Amino acid sequence: MSNLPTCSLVTPTYNWPEALELLLLSVLNQTHLPNEVIIADDGSKEETKQLIEKFQKVFPIPLIHIWHPDNGNQKPKIMNMAIAKAQYDYIVEIDGDIIMNRHFVQDHLENAEKGVYLFGSRVNIQQSILESIFKNKTIHFGLFASGIKKRGRTIRLPFMMKWAKLHDKRSGKLRGCNMSFWREDCIKVNGFNEGLVGWGIDDSELIQRLHNIGIKGKRLKYAGIAYHIYHKEQSKSHIEINNEIERQTTEKKLTFIEKGINQYL
Repeated sequence: MSNLPTCSLVTPTYNWPEALELLLLSVLNQTHLPNEVIIADDGSKEETKQLIEKFQKVFPIPLIHIWHPDNGNQKPKIMNMAIAKAQYDYIVEIDGDIIMNRHFVQDHLENAEKGVYLFGSRVNIQQSILESIFKNKTIHFGLFASGIKKRGRTIRLPFMMKWAKLHDKRSGKLRGCNMSFWREDCIKVNGFNEGLVGWGIDDSELIQRLHNIGIKGKRLKYAGIAYHIYHKEQSKSHIEINNEIERQTTEKKLTFIEKGINQYL
């Protein structure tokens, strides 16, 4: 698999070391390792730092911790800082509450192509089994595993990607917890929009700007399998502000935002 692009796996996290531990264990289980892993830490406390330091001692690849002080939800800022730090051509983005199927990175890289970003779906791990998976460090789930929803998404048939279609418009199925793109494309549109407020829209607004410069999307189906650990939804008190920003990005075909990744390059 030496012909695959070089890759930085980037994941945001915030004060949930139990979930981050399972994510990092799933990194170690990959059939094809990324070239580096970057933790984009939006102000977590000491427990997260200690967990990352423990894994840094055993990780076979660089495990980089990018942190800034907690000042409310600043995911776009910490993601820009992380991607600016990234050393490799291709960015695979997952959330800090994701457990990756062992072929996850391989599937993203085998389907990477110029002028295209990828987006996948997720299997939902239910609240009822959280205590068990954290206690047992569970990172393997199958079609018949208990405590999961959307179990049909556990099926991996990567040859089906031969018939995957390109998307000229941003899909409503897009999820930032499972997507990938070329770092140079991200920089062209100035990365994540730090003008967004609070939770939500940051991934889809970035992707809309990629569409506005002619980048197309391709959905990973029966490949790039990710398991999302249940948690309570974050506050959506500012979502209408962010929706309006995204609407303007779409209608005006904006390709570059004022406050983005160029601050850190």
